[in-house]
Amino acid sequence: MRQGPLTGLKIVEFAGIGPGPFCGMLLSDLGADVIRIDRKGGRGGAPSDITARGRRSVALDLKSPAAVEACLKLMETADAVFEGFRPGVMERLGLGPDVALKRNPKLVYGRMTGWGQTGPYAHAAGHDMNYIAITGALHAIGTKDKPVPPLNLVGDFGGGALYLAFGLLAGVIQARETGKGQVVDCAMSDGAASLMAMFYGFKASGMWTEERRANLLDGGAHFYDTYQCSDGKWVSIGSIEPQFYALLLEKTGITDPDFQRQMDKAAWPMLREKLAAVIATRTRDEWCALMEATDVCFAPVLDLDEAPKHAHNAARQTFVEVAGVTQPAPAPRFSATPGAIQSPPPQVGAHTREALSEWGFTDAEIEALGS
Repeated sequence: MRQGPLTGLKIVEFAGIGPGPFCGMLLSDLGADVIRIDRKGGRGGAPSDITARGRRSVALDLKSPAAVEACLKLMETADAVFEGFRPGVMERLGLGPDVALKRNPKLVYGRMTGWGQTGPYAHAAGHDMNYIAITGALHAIGTKDKPVPPLNLVGDFGGGALYLAFGLLAGVIQARETGKGQVVDCAMSDGAASLMAMFYGFKASGMWTEERRANLLDGGAHFYDTYQCSDGKWVSIGSIEPQFYALLLEKTGITDPDFQRQMDKAAWPMLREKLAAVIATRTRDEWCALMEATDVCFAPVLDLDEAPKHAHNAARQTFVEVAGVTQPAPAPRFSATPGAIQSPPPQVGAHTREALSEWGFTDAEIEALGS
């Protein structure tokens, strides 16, 4: 029995990498019935394949006309479908949005790519770092010497999967109101640009320069940065507001009058060195004892082994264990219809007969697919 606020929503996912599976995980975690179309003979299903959790896998050979027809039949009763191929691939398979929307006019058809369906780069290969590079995001993140890729968080998952999930759900709401589906062209480059909205506003108001580590939120300010402790571990300090900054000085025992120049950008490098020297006098645990859960805006910098065990995460059950693998729990949280990890990652094709039957296929139709 599925649970969550999206229970009853039917979605077809064409298996891919990166943001596609993560989007499918998000939708499934909130209760949607997501059937993933996997390549017949493909591999998968390891418990560590966290972003594949919660869906049922149907294995099909998309070079087969019968399999293509099966996909279209699934789309006929689906609320939404999404794919992450390069532009034109689904059309060549006979599964493009024009064909699908003729079969189901209310269908919301999500297309997840790095560059989008149009534009000079549309057919070029790329990865997360490339997609955020043309938005200003990558240039703004890193050291003074060079931009540094912020994992795959800004492009694949933030600018891609989250915007795809948002777009699909917005499309479904519209389709239920009007009876008309549509195509959602979700480009990671577009999403990453959208995520930069506040920073473009900062630049327009004169609050942001193009120099890295020279601004309020990029590590330029001494009161918004990470610092190494005497044991080699790190802490994060984000004491922006005056009252929080005053508490930082109190907790660290700093009385140096230079620290009264909080918003003097010219003083930031000097003040960072001084604050670094103070933080380096104690261990991370000692600083936690002094500042954790206070209005300093402080937190220890935890690694992937430490994070699930932290008291706050443990209290909120932010991490759970499924099939022996520690992983993030569903988010966000709902008071009346909480989401859940519906099942571990499936083996490819594990649910072909079950899922197709549940979605209206006859035994004969399933047998014709060689399943």
